[in-house]
Amino acid sequence: MKVAVIHDWLVTYAGAERVLEQILQLYPEAELYSLIDFLPANRRDFILNKEVRTSFIQKLPSASKKYRNYLPLMPLAIEQFDLSEFVLIISSSHAVAKGVITNSNQLHICYCYTPIRYAWDLYYQYLKESGLNSGIKGMIAKFILHYIRIWDYSTTNRVDHFIAISNYIARRIKKIYGRESSVIYPPVDVNKFEPLSKKEDFYLTVSRMVPYKKIDLIVEAFSMMSDKRLVVIGDGPDFTKIKKKAGKNVELLGYQTSEIVKDYMQKARAFIFAAEEDFGIAPVEAQACGTPVIAYGKGGVTETVIADKTGLFFEEQTLDSLIKAVKYFESVEDKFDVVEIRKNAERFGIERFKKEFKEFVARVIFIPVS
Repeated sequence: MKVAVIHDWLVTYAGAERVLEQILQLYPEAELYSLIDFLPANRRDFILNKEVRTSFIQKLPSASKKYRNYLPLMPLAIEQFDLSEFVLIISSSHAVAKGVITNSNQLHICYCYTPIRYAWDLYYQYLKESGLNSGIKGMIAKFILHYIRIWDYSTTNRVDHFIAISNYIARRIKKIYGRESSVIYPPVDVNKFEPLSKKEDFYLTVSRMVPYKKIDLIVEAFSMMSDKRLVVIGDGPDFTKIKKKAGKNVELLGYQTSEIVKDYMQKARAFIFAAEEDFGIAPVEAQACGTPVIAYGKGGVTETVIADKTGLFFEEQTLDSLIKAVKYFESVEDKFDVVEIRKNAERFGIERFKKEFKEFVARVIFIPVS
């Protein structure tokens, strides 16, 4: 059985790439396609050092840094991949990968992280944060995203089976595409973390510094609670802006290695998470360390954190709501059990993902699992 795996773009090793890594381990002979491939030579092990078949966007000016500027060309680019020789096509898609063209003799399974956020759910937020609400540039952006929505919806029936990364995303797929989907949670390398029962007197958040992650909200809230220490790990375009809001009790460490992140996760009193995420790997990693999570109560995190057992939720993305949640946590902190928190994280391990994914493919393609 010839297998093709299609990924939107390869520029870094983040959440979607962790999933891709495990899919390729399940299908090591698969051929890999991506709109662009700018992975450094020393970071290609997770794709098994495969040669990647790329689109014409790979050769366009500044594609390595400004590939998102070529969004209007991505539908055309993804449709140029000739996959007619393959029996099984697996798209790893948060943008356009699911739009590859297949025929009736092929099985196309889409592992969907989300329908294109900036064209659908985050459309108005994207325009506002990009300063594209008005003017000529705004009109052009709105026209492009209108076209993307039409194309994205039109490609829905190119997929035989959708797999969603959470029930939260399954509902989004149903709302936008009108399609049912199965849920297989992404793989989290929980075995890389060990629980630590002795916690230190600080709170932690780990994230890219981009607007929807709401790191500015977390930093401002803790700056108002000067008796509590907050450690922030991560870098990104909003780093300088966020640093200006940080009080003396807030420590911004920027990018750190995975070992340093692990050390802080193990020792933190609690992990703070303020984004409305599709799944959210970091809260699961924190729980793998036996660290409770204080999270905004919407999105995929409501499926990975058990309220009052492995963490708690705050209702609004506001300073007052987060501050109240932290104070409430401190009043019930002794009730959280490190062993129970760790056990919950183990539900999302790598081997569980591989087993569920392999069984799903076998079920829909009628091949027995070896």
